Amino acid sequence: MSRELWLLRHGKSDRDLAVDDFDRPLKKKGKYDLLRLGKWMLKNKLSPDYILSSPANRALSTADIIHTEIASELLIVTDKRIYQEGIERIKAVLAECPFQVKKLLLVGHNPELEHLLINLVGAVNLPDTNKLLPTSTLVRLRMPEDWFSLESGSASLISITYAKLIVE
Repeated sequence: MSRELWLLRHGKSDRDLAVDDFDRPLKKKGKYDLLRLGKWMLKNKLSPDYILSSPANRALSTADIIHTEIASELLIVTDKRIYQEGIERIKAVLAECPFQVKKLLLVGHNPELEHLLINLVGAVNLPDTNKLLPTSTLVRLRMPEDWFSLESGSASLISITYAKLIVE
């Protein structure tokens, strides 16, 4: 059985507040888009085996909303290496995930998620767009069975779902 990695960029956050980047909350629009995405995931029977999130406020809030919408009983695992530490650190986090996990939801930030996506799939295999991963975008990747050493080009794109394009 193949494994899947689901990359979810956090919802739209409030950049106008005078708070540290790590503490920025989601905007109302960000929450709304994530509610739509979560309902869409539930409708399409997309439920992960493992939820891994950056501990930054906007990412963890994103994970919480999706977690609630898909009625998951999983715990949300956080790891600070997902926040602004580059794709090699994210790959290290993925390598440490339990082997039995077949569908992993990773909630994080740009530019790291875009860089990871391009590294794993290859730019030529992705849509030619100005912004590959806007906020509240879910990417599904087919991954190799062994995540211990994720080589460039080792994944294939299954789908990209933009929450703002979901029709209710």
